[in-house]
Amino acid sequence: MITIGTPWLWTGFAAFVIVALIVDFVVLKKEGAHQVGLREAGIWSAIWVGLSLVFAGLLWWWMTRVAGGEVADARVIEFLTGYLIEKSLAIDNVFVFLTIFTYFALPGEFQKRALMIGIIAAIVLRAVMIFAGSVLIERFDWILYVFGAFLVLTGIKMWTSVGKKSSLDANPALRMLRKVMRVTPHHDGENLTTMHKGVRMATPLLLIIALIGVTDVIFAVDSIPAIFAITTDPFIVLTSNIFAVLGLRAMFFLLADMADRFHLLPYGLAVILLFVGAKMLAAGVFHIPPLVSLAVILAILGTTIALSLKMPQKAQAERTQ
Repeated sequence: MITIGTPWLWTGFAAFVIVALIVDFVVLKKEGAHQVGLREAGIWSAIWVGLSLVFAGLLWWWMTRVAGGEVADARVIEFLTGYLIEKSLAIDNVFVFLTIFTYFALPGEFQKRALMIGIIAAIVLRAVMIFAGSVLIERFDWILYVFGAFLVLTGIKMWTSVGKKSSLDANPALRMLRKVMRVTPHHDGENLTTMHKGVRMATPLLLIIALIGVTDVIFAVDSIPAIFAITTDPFIVLTSNIFAVLGLRAMFFLLADMADRFHLLPYGLAVILLFVGAKMLAAGVFHIPPLVSLAVILAILGTTIALSLKMPQKAQAERTQ
């Protein structure tokens, strides 16, 4: 498998992720259970985005030394494009997580812990999926066309399902988890298990964490092939993906209260999936440079966000009158 990832690069990235998670847990424990405010979410979002850009800068510096400026520019653009794709598609995760917390009436002060543990599980599962995808692509290069067709179909489905309300009652992942887990009817603080009628059972918080992990993997089935449309280098795919996921918790608290303001964003995400899917399908005919892909994705996101703010949803407009 062709990759720029040397043993030193892999080790350095793994060490960074581990240290970041440890720091996050230490801060979480020190602060205790509390409702995350907009200011705190904004600060942490800025920190995670800043660290991603620092990593991109270090990657450029290293690649310039070992492979020259042209290769370094190409790899960093691939990283930033993959990061932006994953960050954009993760917005859908935010809306789903909000639905899960509302469904289970999870108090705001416990949501941070649920997301933290759920995201760790998501990181491990995504790493497995990315390496499996890289192996498949190396052995069967035609699978990229399968990924492309899948993304086009997913984009069409996402576009046609905008505005349709979904219920967790019919969610197959939730039904499966309830079959394998005995869950208490009430929360017990931040405990993941508790005694109920003389039997140790899982609390709703543990069920929520498991559901977050499963849901993220389902979304990764869309987002990971989308990054493979930009590059097949597993190091670039994994690092861009993980950096986006590490900032997912902060992004949730930043966007949760503003979900209605970006009501047109799902259309933009659908168009992004259609674009990267078409890019994959057309790879044998013509090549779209990563810089062009980055510009197109930025334009799509900027347009849908601007239109959402300019044309507020009817329900939101009525609330502000």
